[in-house]
Amino acid sequence: MKVNYIHDFNQKTEEEFLNIQNSLKGKINITNKIDLENIKVCAGIDIAYWEKNNETFGACSVVIIDFQTKEVLEKVYSVGKISVPYVAGFLAFRELPLILEAVEKITVEPDVFIFDGNGYLHHNNMGIATHAGLFLNKPTIGVAKTYLKINKADFIIPENEVGAYTDIIVNQKVYGRAVRTSKNVKPIFVSCGNNIDINSCYEIAMNLVSKDSRIPVPTRLADIETHVLRNKFCNENIR
Repeated sequence: MKVNYIHDFNQKTEEEFLNIQNSLKGKINITNKIDLENIKVCAGIDIAYWEKNNETFGACSVVIIDFQTKEVLEKVYSVGKISVPYVAGFLAFRELPLILEAVEKITVEPDVFIFDGNGYLHHNNMGIATHAGLFLNKPTIGVAKTYLKINKADFIIPENEVGAYTDIIVNQKVYGRAVRTSKNVKPIFVSCGNNIDINSCYEIAMNLVSKDSRIPVPTRLADIETHVLRNKFCNENIR
């Protein structure tokens, strides 16, 4: 799959990261560019890390499934050294190089990508799902397992029913949605990445959860795969 490289990854400081985010914010589109009835293929993306000889390494997994049957159609991955330390609010600069390397190996092109992380639900509306969406030119969705509090805005816990949700409002704008995908389990936090609206994000996420997990099947499978990759590569020499 072709990736549209809208910037390089030579930035090293928080000021440079912020400048890039601010330059891209005007390109974010949280209106719908996807027909839910015509979705055939979707992808889940996740990354696992490990430390070796005081260096950080990562493995990115992209798992592509049939939207209706949930059958796995393709799995691709990338593995490499992580050169950017974790800095809150700037995760994309740490993860995107590996993500884009993996995505370029895809032969079964997805209609939508789902990320284990936030999108518009971010201090600068530039979570990993949103930032990546600008490179991918595809609808992207962020699905996080924990809540990122923005401007001290709490969320209202959804009712204890499958499909119950509450919108997360920050500065009178909908940043995301707390969603109860299973009864008696914690909610997940769904937000737009790019080229999609919050209602479509919700519908897609709910369609992709199963009795085995509160998170969508593609990201659950990608998470499992990253652990397999980490176990495989953590003892090998990676440049």
